[in-house]
Amino acid sequence: MNDYKTIRNIAEIEEYIGSAGVVSFDFETSPTEKYRSDSKAALDAHKADITGVSLSVKAGTGRYIPLRHRVGKNASIHSVMKYLRQRVFQNSKTVKIAHNMAFEALFLYKDGIVLQEPVYDTIVASQLTLKNDFEYRDLGNSGLKTLVPYLYGVELPKFEDVVGEHSFDELDPDAWDTCRYACADSDWALQLYYTFNEWFENNIPTHRLICEKIESPTAVFTGMMKYNGVLFDTDLMEEKKAEAEAHLVDLRAKLQAVIGNVDIGENCGTQAFKDYLYKTENLPVLKTTTKYAEAADDEAMQLLRAYCKKHRPEMVSFFDTVQEFRKWAKIKSTYIDGLLRLTGRDGRIHTWFDQTIAATGRISSSEPNLQNIPVRTPMGREIRRAFIAPAGSVLVDADYSQIELRLLAHLSGDEAMCEAFTLGQDIHARTAAEVYGVPLAEVTPQMRSSAKAVNFGIVYGISDFGLAANLHISRKEAAEFIARYFARYPAIHRFMEACVSQGKAEGYSVTMYGRRRPLPELSSPNYNRRQFGERAAMNTPVQGAAADIIKIAMNAVHDELKAAGLAAKLILQVHDELIVEAPEAEREQVEALLRRCMENAASLRVPLIADVHSGRSWYDTK
Repeated sequence: MNDYKTIRNIAEIEEYIGSAGVVSFDFETSPTEKYRSDSKAALDAHKADITGVSLSVKAGTGRYIPLRHRVGKNASIHSVMKYLRQRVFQNSKTVKIAHNMAFEALFLYKDGIVLQEPVYDTIVASQLTLKNDFEYRDLGNSGLKTLVPYLYGVELPKFEDVVGEHSFDELDPDAWDTCRYACADSDWALQLYYTFNEWFENNIPTHRLICEKIESPTAVFTGMMKYNGVLFDTDLMEEKKAEAEAHLVDLRAKLQAVIGNVDIGENCGTQAFKDYLYKTENLPVLKTTTKYAEAADDEAMQLLRAYCKKHRPEMVSFFDTVQEFRKWAKIKSTYIDGLLRLTGRDGRIHTWFDQTIAATGRISSSEPNLQNIPVRTPMGREIRRAFIAPAGSVLVDADYSQIELRLLAHLSGDEAMCEAFTLGQDIHARTAAEVYGVPLAEVTPQMRSSAKAVNFGIVYGISDFGLAANLHISRKEAAEFIARYFARYPAIHRFMEACVSQGKAEGYSVTMYGRRRPLPELSSPNYNRRQFGERAAMNTPVQGAAADIIKIAMNAVHDELKAAGLAAKLILQVHDELIVEAPEAEREQVEALLRRCMENAASLRVPLIADVHSGRSWYDTK
């Protein structure tokens, strides 16, 4: 039987930890009185507290310290947390291990404790190891209840079997089932630490460095950002909701003037609407679903509009209205209604940040997803007005300028592109001048726009077909443009070909920091999958490096804010930007700090540039 015990006094904790330099820990949490009926409240630090903490310093052992149980005897919260803060959580000589570090960091931050490095998140480590020869683990394969049986052949007790319909704080802390459940999590997280490190050393040593130096510290910051949240102007958003609803009523009326009482549903995706298009109007089926039914998504509507432009010109304005209706319906349901629904009682939105779900390592967010708020439409930009700073504070936004193109210049070593960035030239205008063979001063807005489409598309392996669709030109013209581009930037062409060749030879793509991405698609007999693999091989070294750099910058921002004794706090990470909420009096200092941290996050052949702006709302910073 495992050596698991429930303990309460500092002497027992000290005796167990001893001189251990590696300590695994785990929290059990329970809802506060106000949220007892909320089934998910125990996961939210704004609705729950730490019930108890388990520790493990040796495989097969663990100690559970009850802090807020409603039955039995508890340890002194103040004494235990003070001791653990000094001995473990903020001890720079102790490696802190947790399975889902962001969750533990979230609850510690609520109690005024910021986890200090070195830290090690075994969920992150899991996702940096292969689950087979071709695929890294995802979150679904990274839970303790999945990993432990898979790796060690041991079944862990399930939460529902131990707790039932109760909360954890209603259990007797001295009961074996309670103690075993709590201690097992920290014990097995410790064992995973050693297992994964051995795997890293034998397979991909650079992934251990990424886990320890980039991803695990990032997990701490994502937990803190989750807790901080961003203030949301619900009054303004209610106004936008009314505007969107009124506009949708007008658009629906315009559609019904054409199609009568056909049920179009919430987004023109009903079977009745498809029957109208394909049966009543006898339009061709230009796209099908995976189950070979007629499609009615955005791409299908665009294809039908293009068809009608040639064959049914009277229907072009109808499809324009359909697309406008769908766009506004999505804005209202996904962004306006969704953001209002997920605004907490504190008036803030607390999104979950997912740092390793994306294959490239990009941070994403969920509940709600703040990464895909539209910025190219007026209403999408208006939504950003609702993300605000409290009275007396501002939002300071630092956004990397063209980081992927700068990385492309660095990684390829292309002289022309490196020179353009080093001289601080407008890279799109410079590209247009190179490709069209005209002096920089003679580049027209249309030339620059075309060059911009290629510059950003080239990182993703854009094809002549894709460029033709973007620029509304023929495939022949697009192919000629791409050929001229590569003729002017030959090192970029060689770099991208080398990425694909390496991917095919080794079965994976790798970034400048050593992050690998398996690419089994490159050897697929399916043409479309191979094409995807080639695009991923070209894109991953660039996007993956950008992902790591923004995480390194987050680490530096946090450290410098703390070192400077500032009240400012990091609240959002979106694509290539970091957003800090700062008292008005700290505005200039935080702007300079953000710029410095982001621009010094990596040493490249070309300057890393961060555009820094501040204002009362996210919209104002743009």
